[in-house]
Amino acid sequence: QVQSVESGGGLVQAGGSLRLSCAASGRTFSNYAVGWFRQAPGKEREFVAAISWGGVTRYTDSVKGRFTISRDNAKNTVSLQMNSLKPEDTAVYYCAAKLTTSISGTYYGRNEYDYWGQGTQVTVSS
Repeated sequence: QVQSVESGGGLVQAGGSLRLSCAASGRTFSNYAVGWFRQAPGKEREFVAAISWGGVTRYTDSVKGRFTISRDNAKNTVSLQMNSLKPEDTAVYYCAAKLTTSISGTYYGRNEYDYWGQGTQVTVSS
């Protein structure tokens, strides 16, 4: 099974940038769609962005134009570049992987994913 390991979180001022990485261990990310979710204190875990194993992307409206998801299948990594960060982006960010036969499939439902990482904290100060 694929395990996902997140890194790159931290503390940043509003307007700043962070780059999160999700590394696959155990297997490759080939044939896996990958999604990023986030959970703020007292809130449910919500979809942020997803990328199909063929490179098709999907974003939630609140991050469009600010976040970019990408993948490097040769390195078994998926990245989330976050620019123009806002205090409301503060959350624990999770990477999730879904085994799929669809080259273009992107998934925004938490229950659609098979494997989850432990999360990385992102804090944006105002």
